[in-house]
Amino acid sequence: MEQLSGNLLLTAFFLYLLATILFAVSVTGRKWRDKSGDMTGNKWGTLGFLAALGGFLFAAGYFVTRWMASGHAPVSNMFEYTTFLGIAIGFAFLILYSIYKSNVLGMFAMPIIMLIIAYASIFPTEVEPLIPALQSYWLQIHVTTTALGQGILAIGFVAGLIYLIRTVDFSKGGKKVFWLEFIMFSMLTVAAFVIIRYAFNIFGYQTVFQYTDENGAQAEMIYELPPILGPNNGQLIQQGSWEPLFLLPEWIRSDDANTLVWTFAAAIVLYAVIRLLLRKPLSQFLQPLIRGVSPDKVDELSYRAIAIGFPVFTLGGLIFAMIWAQIAWTRFWGWDPKEVWALITFLFYAAYLHLRLTRGWHGERSAWLCVIGFAIIMFNLVFVNLVIAGLHSYA
Repeated sequence: MEQLSGNLLLTAFFLYLLATILFAVSVTGRKWRDKSGDMTGNKWGTLGFLAALGGFLFAAGYFVTRWMASGHAPVSNMFEYTTFLGIAIGFAFLILYSIYKSNVLGMFAMPIIMLIIAYASIFPTEVEPLIPALQSYWLQIHVTTTALGQGILAIGFVAGLIYLIRTVDFSKGGKKVFWLEFIMFSMLTVAAFVIIRYAFNIFGYQTVFQYTDENGAQAEMIYELPPILGPNNGQLIQQGSWEPLFLLPEWIRSDDANTLVWTFAAAIVLYAVIRLLLRKPLSQFLQPLIRGVSPDKVDELSYRAIAIGFPVFTLGGLIFAMIWAQIAWTRFWGWDPKEVWALITFLFYAAYLHLRLTRGWHGERSAWLCVIGFAIIMFNLVFVNLVIAGLHSYA
């Protein structure tokens, strides 16, 4: 059953890839647009939607079969939660596409779903029993509702990004162009991380260091990427591995810093190659492809996504979370890092809705807020889960 769930997820990944190609053809192929230049309603977009629907159905099949294999909702570790977030984004896309029939939304949303699923697969994928603290039906209620809300909010980010690429004046340069290109670079960074991890995993690369831990005992640290940064006072115990170029401070006792260096180095190379081929910023290259998109339409789409996703996230990330916290820890709130960032996310999107509805923050300002909100969600997912120790972390 576990192998079946993995095969279903892999099939879903390739269907999302197919959907990306079909949506891209529907947007970039001039002869498939109508006379007004609209990028909706053509046959390639319909095929892209069917491929996205197929990807979601196979991903849902993964979710059900993995649940059957483990006996609990598969959202209990980093691989499972991040994968479910990708599934939730795919589900949210199907809902919003059914309303707006926007092929350009699919062209941008599908690669993000693929990136998230690929990123999830870097983590251990084995089915594991639940720890006692998670053995509650509130696990599936709280976590799945939270991820679903974040998935819908992510579609708001996609629409906001499309708006910015469509409307920013690249001829003037300035901060807007810089930050828009920084967003593109950030997404390439995730792709670079996935590529290098898979590349070294294919060759079965590992480097093992022996070091003295904080208690004075001998311990081992396994690097899955070549050691540019090695552990302080660490000694290689594996033949054939290169010596680290630099040593980390004594208080850093993980390979995360080394992975970070490799990731940014690979991202810079990847971005440089793309810039060399395109001879212009990536976001500027994309702008002519979506010139027929109505800014007002994607602005409304982003608002609609956040108006739907915000109450869903509030229900799962705050209300259900506090109920479960009261049951498990006899308190509603404890200022755990994950709780704090869930509150920050809630307050940010509440401010977004307030500014849009009462202060008239439409268009560009609204789009930038959509981008910042998704950055908060990603910070919570990656940094808070993996780096900051807490009751909710996967560190």
